[in-house]
Amino acid sequence: MSAASKTNMSNETAELQVQGKSIELPVVVGSEGEVGIDISRLRAETRAVTIDNGFVNTASCFSGVTFLNGEEGVLKYRGYAIEELAEKSNFIEVAYLLIYGELPTITQLARFESSIKAGQETPEQVKQQIKLFPKDAHPMGVLSACLSSLSAYYPELLDQDLSADKKDRIIGQLVAQVRNLSAYFYRASQGKDFVNSDANLDYCTDFLNMMFEGQGKIDPEVAKALNVLLILHADHEQNCSASTVRLVGSSKANLYASISAGVGALWGPLHGGANQAVIEMLQEIDKDGGDYKKFLDKAKDKNDSFRLMGFGHRVYKNFDPRARIIKKACDTVLTKLDIKDPLLDIAKGLEEEALKDPYFVDRKLYPNVDFYSGIIYKALNIPTNMFTVMFALGRMPGWIAQWKEMIESPSMKIGRPRQIYTGETDLEYQAISDRK
Repeated sequence: MSAASKTNMSNETAELQVQGKSIELPVVVGSEGEVGIDISRLRAETRAVTIDNGFVNTASCFSGVTFLNGEEGVLKYRGYAIEELAEKSNFIEVAYLLIYGELPTITQLARFESSIKAGQETPEQVKQQIKLFPKDAHPMGVLSACLSSLSAYYPELLDQDLSADKKDRIIGQLVAQVRNLSAYFYRASQGKDFVNSDANLDYCTDFLNMMFEGQGKIDPEVAKALNVLLILHADHEQNCSASTVRLVGSSKANLYASISAGVGALWGPLHGGANQAVIEMLQEIDKDGGDYKKFLDKAKDKNDSFRLMGFGHRVYKNFDPRARIIKKACDTVLTKLDIKDPLLDIAKGLEEEALKDPYFVDRKLYPNVDFYSGIIYKALNIPTNMFTVMFALGRMPGWIAQWKEMIESPSMKIGRPRQIYTGETDLEYQAISDRK
């Protein structure tokens, strides 16, 4: 069922007065009861546009992929609660759910896994390309470049209107290649040989094996924790990177280019770089002697510039539902690996103190998914600059799902925001000799 078919036109309208002209705008109600005002006729009838800096109050599309209620702390994929999926499902099954709209049958899941395995062979030229990057290059730049470069090797997948078979092929390939490219560059940055994918391993175990050459001996509990982490990162409604994938894809750019653009958007420290900022904060506290209570006091001091990273969330006004789930995975990893690391001790101390400190409790500044994911990656010995790549690994199915939903919608339009011009007017050209 399409997203639009579960959207109801309300009997209500919103009346807007613009420079003496009145217009009635339809009120739309989503399947979870969220309300929107349809302003698609506004400019045509009044010559006015709305202003919404950062699009924080603007719905750019109808979507049936992910529902998020920040006030209640709710996150659902295709109608399924994130808590249930994290407990009962696995990353590849959730990827299918997001991309194709329903939980797969045994046959459908086997076909999807086959398409991933069929797309797991990375072109040799791309492997050489990875080796040519400086070892200290940022992995997100490498990932974006390599995903985009895949388009050079599969011209048959660049059609503006892909057949269903070709869509399935490129989808499976991208789910496989984001894993391969991430692991290959990590190995290259460490001066180590590549470890190729092993079709006999599940997705998360395979990835860890490609990273650390575990020869299939990756601890199942650690692989399970990574599996949960990727599920929690798989989609998050119309965030910056998902919106970027949609915007680029709306021009009918190929999927490689659209996903590469999403990686670039995720790279930013205000989006995917948050878990990296958590570890950098812990390092700062450690260098200062490790007194995390001192830094909690600094965070409460409005005259102090210090910010407590990994606490609170822009969208969730209550507890981040993903944080409750990932905390269990984090505890499992730390117990299983029995790692002695002062940064992890500081993190545990911050968590314990903040959860009982009235200042943070009253303001609902709870540890979020970035806080715990950063700790897990640190425990797994994943370098800090790889954290955002791990985010991209999990987010690939969501990006694909958002792109697929958009291009298959009969109402798709190229994204083209409006603006209010505030520059100079009616200037006359002057010869360069007359300019001061």
